Amino acid sequence: MAVPPDLTARARAWIAADPDAATREEMQSLVDAQDIGALTARFAGRLEFGTAGLRGPLGAGPSRMNVAVVRAASAGLARHLRDHDADGPVVVGFDHRRGSRTFARETAGVLAAAGIPVRLATRHWPTPVTAYAVRDLGAVAGVMVTASHNPAPDNGYKVYDASGSQIIPPTDAEISAGIDAAGPAVDIPSAPDAAIVAPLGDEAITAYIDMAAAIIPSGPRELRAVYTPIHGVGGDLFRALWDRAGFGPPFVVGEQADPDADFPTAPFPNPEEPGVLDLALDLARRKRADIVLANDPDADRLAVAIPERDDWRVLTGDEIGALLGAHALANSSGDDRVVARSIVSSTWLDKIAAVAKVPARVTLTGFKWISRAGDADGRRLVFGYEEALGYAVTPRVRDKDGLTAALAMADLAARGSVADALSDLARAHGLHATSQWSVRFTDAADAAAFTARLRAAPPTTLGPARVVRIVDYLGGADGLPPADLVAIELDNDARVLVRPSGTEPKVKCYFEVVVDHEQRDQAAEQLA
Repeated sequence: MAVPPDLTARARAWIAADPDAATREEMQSLVDAQDIGALTARFAGRLEFGTAGLRGPLGAGPSRMNVAVVRAASAGLARHLRDHDADGPVVVGFDHRRGSRTFARETAGVLAAAGIPVRLATRHWPTPVTAYAVRDLGAVAGVMVTASHNPAPDNGYKVYDASGSQIIPPTDAEISAGIDAAGPAVDIPSAPDAAIVAPLGDEAITAYIDMAAAIIPSGPRELRAVYTPIHGVGGDLFRALWDRAGFGPPFVVGEQADPDADFPTAPFPNPEEPGVLDLALDLARRKRADIVLANDPDADRLAVAIPERDDWRVLTGDEIGALLGAHALANSSGDDRVVARSIVSSTWLDKIAAVAKVPARVTLTGFKWISRAGDADGRRLVFGYEEALGYAVTPRVRDKDGLTAALAMADLAARGSVADALSDLARAHGLHATSQWSVRFTDAADAAAFTARLRAAPPTTLGPARVVRIVDYLGGADGLPPADLVAIELDNDARVLVRPSGTEPKVKCYFEVVVDHEQRDQAAEQLA
């Protein structure tokens, strides 16, 4: 089948406007091959700002991550900052993925050409370092080039505002409008001016380490821990923090210790994915470890596994959230405290906070909302989390941070059995068992259609349970802004929440049941 003339014309226009020879050649090869499927996919739409920025596969075209898209995004950010008379630098950081350093330099070049000062990272580092540096340096914004835990072919562009939090509406829409107005990428000025692009190197990492190390008491203590950064950029900082905290040297998974953009042992380097932690668990068995700690590639998430009976159990994100939430409340004080969780995360944290007489806020999914949970009434967020292994254990980093979370978990583990601590929480508040099921689609439109069908024909029963309430958040509900989310409450003290992913073309379903602390097997049967 021949490529339609209008699609060919769009591809040729892209080639003419693309400043990068590599992606120009890639697009030309698709035109020459008359690859209608690939060309249709490349021009199905441009990458839109989702969870605080852009994320997608590398390649030519408006629906891929490439120099042209990064230049346009940076031009949109520059316009937004000028429109709001922002006065100060922008921090630009990057991880080790393919294209990350180039995209960071392009970002700096566009911002500098627009007259905006830039502090450009001189080396790759974890996402939490960028989030912290924005506040620490009094920057007006931050950009982190990363695809977090996505597969190797992906990259992304994450934006922070002056508070150090991920951007929220209307900032995302304003940047998007600036992208639309940017014009051809080849015409967007991109010339770093040495006078306003200043390097940012070890001093940013040192400042982060000093801050992070202070969140728990230091001093010699025993803890046999296995650690993996899953081929990411967290390893050096983890080891530095571990040493500062007084722990003995961790057992690091050698096959995953160094940054590697190909992720050879983990094609989908998300610690939630089956098999990703197998090497760490094998090492833990051999070393008779007390705990396994794992960061995702940009080190903003934390996975934990603990010994149980004669083997190892990987904790759910909600179990880690309950443990870290209880730890944060027990080790902080003040009437200004608040904790927060995303709406799809367990209600367990609410009950723990109620006993501590600390408000527990519920937000939409994403740390751009969680980090702001105390802003309206000037409260201090001592803990926030989302079940997808994202945790904030200090108000000094207004984003999820897998490194400080790992320190807090290690502090908890060094004080006693993690399994016992989890059992104590279950005895006090009930066993909150959670699970998740995802359906992957070819594009985001199909994922959105899934929830649309659910709204059109909602269930009256789920298995043996009767539906007692359905809450549709599309128009806003329960004091939350509008969101593509449906909550189904059941008569057996269980609930199901359904939403499309903000970063991938899939629908996520979240399940929670609450039972007596001795009924784990029964809870597992209900979740199944």
